[in-house]
Amino acid sequence: MSHFRDGTSYGPFGGSRRGRLLLVKRALAGGYELDDDRARLDREAIHGYVGGVSYWAQGRTRERQDELIDASAHVVGLYDERGVQVGFARAVDCDAAGFVYLADVYVLDEHRGRGLGVELVREIVENGPLAGRTWVLHTRDAHSLYEKFGFAPHPRLMQRR
Repeated sequence: MSHFRDGTSYGPFGGSRRGRLLLVKRALAGGYELDDDRARLDREAIHGYVGGVSYWAQGRTRERQDELIDASAHVVGLYDERGVQVGFARAVDCDAAGFVYLADVYVLDEHRGRGLGVELVREIVENGPLAGRTWVLHTRDAHSLYEKFGFAPHPRLMQRR
């Protein structure tokens, strides 16, 4: 069970959360926490990983990363027991095209292997305000993670680079 900041709870599939304005925090095992409060995001840490380490956006500027976060419909940060950000995910609502794009999902290497990536994706895709919509993403190496949430290769999807 997860809780809105006002203490009310919601079920595993979002329930009354859809269209909500309240921010959500969810405690995880090991002292970790998921939080969709944009003000709490450590944008420098996000840029350090996404723009510096990731294979998908290496070289992205901090300014561009901030623009993308600001333009995202929903963001979720993952924090360790000290409150240090160790993961992130964002959702881009492409309403006119009929889908939501899942982007910039990561958990720092030293925090992997604890199911945190699963919970991060669950929170943004299944529990977030865009739950129930069609989702699209690109991945080179995390197919098994996303398959747990119904993602699969699509024969009609093409990409222009």
